[in-house]
Amino acid sequence: MDKSIRIGTRDSELALWQAHTVEKKLNDLGYKTEIIAVKSTGDIILDKPLYEFGITGIFTKTLDVAMINGDVDIAVHSMKDVPTALPIGIVQAAVLERATTLDILVHKGKLDFLDESGTIASGSLRRQAQWLNRYPTHTVVDLRGNVNSRMRKLEESGWNGAVFAKAGLERINLKPENFIDLDWMVPAPAQGAMVVVAMQKDIFTLDALSQLNHIETEIVTYIERQFLKTLEGGCTAPIGALAIYNEKEDTIHFQGVLFSINGKEKFEIDKIVPIEEWKKLGFYSAQEILNRGGKKLMTEIKNNLKK
Repeated sequence: MDKSIRIGTRDSELALWQAHTVEKKLNDLGYKTEIIAVKSTGDIILDKPLYEFGITGIFTKTLDVAMINGDVDIAVHSMKDVPTALPIGIVQAAVLERATTLDILVHKGKLDFLDESGTIASGSLRRQAQWLNRYPTHTVVDLRGNVNSRMRKLEESGWNGAVFAKAGLERINLKPENFIDLDWMVPAPAQGAMVVVAMQKDIFTLDALSQLNHIETEIVTYIERQFLKTLEGGCTAPIGALAIYNEKEDTIHFQGVLFSINGKEKFEIDKIVPIEEWKKLGFYSAQEILNRGGKKLMTEIKNNLKK
């Protein structure tokens, strides 16, 4: 084990927490590691445009480039940020055991606005649409940046609250006292899970990472991401998905939703199937929604986002 596995990460607090978590697990298995925080990237690799490598994700692009260039060996991501199609030559090497999938509302101490008019911040179309579906008299505003900067923007704003992934705030001890669980909100596909990717030809690293894989999380996130991939066709849309394995019954409970951007239209599916049916569960569930009117809605969403 003379080789040191270079762990690529963004330099935000949450991204570094995730990288150090993977580092510790590898160290405990006897592997040498080095964390490399990657900040920026060029548009060209080896004289080829990024699109020729299938590189798309806004949060993952920089690390994809670093891996293909050979600057790092692996990259650690929040799985919900990873495009459903990985770049050429990069493969999913491990999915770590999932944390909570819940979204939470961080508020300013008063919740009376829930019954009146309010302003809620989120950069997620999924969260915005589900909020407007439940609270049609409210206003939603965009909120972007890493977790720390989003919390700071909320404090400095006149908004009533903002929606966050509970797992992210808990991982860096940033969850405030003023929050409520949004157990009615269907999470993003793979929310709460961390994924590690590596180069397809790097057998040493792939073998090391295979020992970190949590099979139950791998299966349920596969179902959710398959649902997303089948619905979206490369388009960002208000899509939620959650698959839960029931060990006692040996079944999968799957819930999937597709909303219009304004939250007024909603297509949903909720089913329980035997574990043997997991491989195509996400695909068939998405097809059912598309056939019930979801295809028309997806076309409308794509056209609206192009404007």
